[in-house]
Amino acid sequence: MTMQFGIIGSGSWATALAKILTDNGNAIHWWVRNTDTISYIEKRRHNPHYLNSTYFDLSQLHLSNDIQAVAAQSDALVIAVPSAYVEDVIKQLPANAFHGKKIISAVKGILPAGNQLLNEYLAIHYGVALSDYFTVLGPCHAEEVAAEKLSYLTFSGIDAATASTIASHFKTEYLNTVVNTDILGVQYAAVLKNIYALGAGIAHGLEYGDNFLSVYIANGANEMVSFLRQLSNTSAETAHNYAASVYLGDLLVTCYSLYSRNRTFGNMIGKGYSVKSAQLELNMVAEGYNAAKCIHTINQSVKADMPIADTVYEILWNHLPAAEGFKKIETFLV
Repeated sequence: MTMQFGIIGSGSWATALAKILTDNGNAIHWWVRNTDTISYIEKRRHNPHYLNSTYFDLSQLHLSNDIQAVAAQSDALVIAVPSAYVEDVIKQLPANAFHGKKIISAVKGILPAGNQLLNEYLAIHYGVALSDYFTVLGPCHAEEVAAEKLSYLTFSGIDAATASTIASHFKTEYLNTVVNTDILGVQYAAVLKNIYALGAGIAHGLEYGDNFLSVYIANGANEMVSFLRQLSNTSAETAHNYAASVYLGDLLVTCYSLYSRNRTFGNMIGKGYSVKSAQLELNMVAEGYNAAKCIHTINQSVKADMPIADTVYEILWNHLPAAEGFKKIETFLV
């Protein structure tokens, strides 16, 4: 099936997805907010701010700072904007902008204003049906995509056939694709793994070793599964395979990889940086920061047992000293 793809966003993950699509022969409509960045890409063939070793064939790019035009020209629209900024970007579109289109979320967080997943926000404000909504997630750092190191992405949607069709446009020699129907679970798993990765960074900053970190991550994985089962009201026998790459794999790479901005942000907190100082130093969005607060609020309804996520929340938002918080975490790890 021929599809016209649009990409909303121009950060590292949006740039990586643009590379994947164009490497597989797709021409794309690409919304880039800054006109200077557009001019630079048109002149030099790469994004000056992110993954600048990735060069594009300009004949495959239709660059524009007009988000309405990009949406109108696309059959499938990839939204790859940090969750904290999604609403400000999307609200530039008219109410019927997504009619008849497939929406592919590459957002790895919760929209903080309403503690909503992107599909919930789009359903309320744009009438997007869940059957037209898909996600692209998985253990896949943008930097490794740029280096063409073999990676895996999971495409999720309640319409598995269409998810498979969308996935086929992203499959390359260095990118394998997996299809999954757990559209809500994979999104919450992506949110939760950022919280645990941020905590892993704090542990590293506090000079805990690999032995402790392995126990911490194992307990974080169990906590994540507990939340997902409670959320979907499923038993261990009927639940999805939470050891799969989009769940456990993404958690592991985000906790361990030096490319992980959440781990880096947490490392700064563990070393004594304030949240504000860490944000300024990182100069990129660490999704786990807002996610910690959003999940804390959401879990008041879900009521899963989440002592690690709760403690990371207390460190980030209620000024609990990091060392004190991890002394507390030590007591309940198994």
